[in-house]
Amino acid sequence: MGSRLFFFLLLFGFANSLGAQAALTAKEIIQKADEKMRGKTSSGEMKMTIVRPTWSREVTMKSWSKGEELALILITAPARDKGAAFLKRQLEIWNWQPSIDRAIKLPPSMMMQSWMGSDFTNDDLVKESSVINDYVHKLIGSEKIGDRDCYKIELKPKEDAAVVWGKVLSWIDKKDFLQMKVEFFDEDGYLVNTMYGKQIKMLGGKLLTSVLEVVPADEPGNKTVVEYLRLEFDKPIDDAFFSLQNMKRVK
Repeated sequence: MGSRLFFFLLLFGFANSLGAQAALTAKEIIQKADEKMRGKTSSGEMKMTIVRPTWSREVTMKSWSKGEELALILITAPARDKGAAFLKRQLEIWNWQPSIDRAIKLPPSMMMQSWMGSDFTNDDLVKESSVINDYVHKLIGSEKIGDRDCYKIELKPKEDAAVVWGKVLSWIDKKDFLQMKVEFFDEDGYLVNTMYGKQIKMLGGKLLTSVLEVVPADEPGNKTVVEYLRLEFDKPIDDAFFSLQNMKRVK
């Protein structure tokens, strides 16, 4: 899900020496972080917790992805949402709702709406492929996030890029290329969301941040937490798996 999700789920390798690390460009650092999380294919299970000042809600799901273009998310709980699915094909999102026996293609006007009532948007499910190609990357410094020394990188959209954010700041761990923090700004320069990578551990044979926490800037007490329960990388998945027909029957 958002993403790469979370699918935005989506931003997350080693250089061989300190000298090699120092020579990396900002774009290369972003690429290393992206490649580490993505793999040729991935599959997994995750739990999303939506927190509000007076209530919280959990959603569990399964996810599959292949490269930058194909992804599928199946909701497994709660009962009222079980069986719903979201399919990403290139820059399109399709939603299957078993309660109405219908697949709906989400129009551009819905891209900035909340995904499953969370602090992720529908756009978060499709924007991951643009992180490298649609932005100009600039290394603007180094900062420590927790106990990790990080590159601080500014991403500004290219003039012809169809992206939502006016600016993105990304903090990437210098040793393991983990995405530790990301700030998202609107076109007027105001901070909208901050995403934190937490609880570093081995997942699918890789050292990764297993928890993503998204905090809106102007909504005190609100946050969305995504925890990866299981991840596997590079197991073959046929392109046909990511079809409208399979979206309706995947389990």
